[in-house]
Amino acid sequence: MADKAKIIFPDGKEYEVLCMTDSMGDKSIDVTNLRKDTGYITYDPGFVNTGSCTSKICYINGEKGILRYRGYDIEDLVEHCDFIEVAYLLIKGTLPNSAERINYQKLLNKHSLLHVNMRDLFRSFPHDGHPMGILSAMVASLSAFYPELEEKDPEENIDLTVTRLLSKMRTIAAFTYRQMNGLPYVEPESRFSYCANFLNMMFYSTVNDYRPSKTDVDALNKLLILHADHEQNCSTSAVRLVGSSEANLYASVAAGCCALWGSKHGGANQAVMDMLTKIHTEGLSVDKVIEKAKDKNDPFRLSGFGHRVYKTFDPRAKIAKRVCKSLLEENNESDPLLDIALEIEERATHDDYFIERNLYPNVDFYTGLSFHKMGIPVSMFTVLFAMGRLPGWIAHYLEWRHDPYQKIGRPRQVYTGPALRKVIPISER
Repeated sequence: MADKAKIIFPDGKEYEVLCMTDSMGDKSIDVTNLRKDTGYITYDPGFVNTGSCTSKICYINGEKGILRYRGYDIEDLVEHCDFIEVAYLLIKGTLPNSAERINYQKLLNKHSLLHVNMRDLFRSFPHDGHPMGILSAMVASLSAFYPELEEKDPEENIDLTVTRLLSKMRTIAAFTYRQMNGLPYVEPESRFSYCANFLNMMFYSTVNDYRPSKTDVDALNKLLILHADHEQNCSTSAVRLVGSSEANLYASVAAGCCALWGSKHGGANQAVMDMLTKIHTEGLSVDKVIEKAKDKNDPFRLSGFGHRVYKTFDPRAKIAKRVCKSLLEENNESDPLLDIALEIEERATHDDYFIERNLYPNVDFYTGLSFHKMGIPVSMFTVLFAMGRLPGWIAHYLEWRHDPYQKIGRPRQVYTGPALRKVIPISER
């Protein structure tokens, strides 16, 4: 018999709710019928205690610093897989074998070109337009240029649509950068891998003969894997919520891009770079930085520390730190911003103030430094985040499509406005 918990209401009435234990032993309470049976709802600002769905895609244990995609530890995936393999895993549920991996790469190359008329749409954006605004608009526009999802049986076309979006997203991202800089577009090439193609589309020109380095390609693969999914975060929840209205995949992912745009979500690594640059240019000592971070009356905040879920070191941050170091070691270079970051980490992780508040480096603390070292401008950081998170968004959208519950997302609220009021005629107001 399933375990149950009992709620006792102010009037003395009792109500039993089902207690659930998931595959990892984490516990939850099923309140599906709470309002229907009792008239009560749960009040949970930010949904910090609310499970919105069941999912097989991603597992996080914030207290132990665990992150797994479909049962695989993030460290294991970064060590042995490239981004395409991880995207395949998230979207299709299993890691590809060699033949499947080769075929998937061919499919992604086949669908990497953008409709020629999309160039006109790109050129309509101002050069100083925010890249996330361009990205989200161009993703939404794909439903107009590739409308197969609107046809009679969208289920037959979903795999094609998924492949198109995964491939074209990197082309859109690269073209966004070229548009910002007034540069001619560079088409994807079949000889390059997924990540090498992106870097080539970003940086190649007829006067620099750019070729993506193996170090940069390996680093980008790892960084995209780190961002590929993170359970029911803000942008993923947005994708699921919009998808629950039966909006198509393009529209749902465009909503995810918009949610990711915010400084509290995808823009966090940009905040870290701004902070480190400010510390360096103003010559602030790390002692002073730590002092300011601990002063509750100082508006300064230590960007890249602390996480909504992780109460210990973010496992992605450890990997991102290694990636950043490898990029520098490849050319025997040093970076004053990385030196500052390492010193801040060393001080903060041994300071009781930060330890007691579970403030440890998160993934954003080092990813921005890595992107910067690869020549990617700060304004494009969130676009790279979106590229990485895309497989997760797609996987969650597809999971919702096959969810037997499949109700449109519609949270309740606790109303705090005025009670009934009467309209006074305008002549008497």
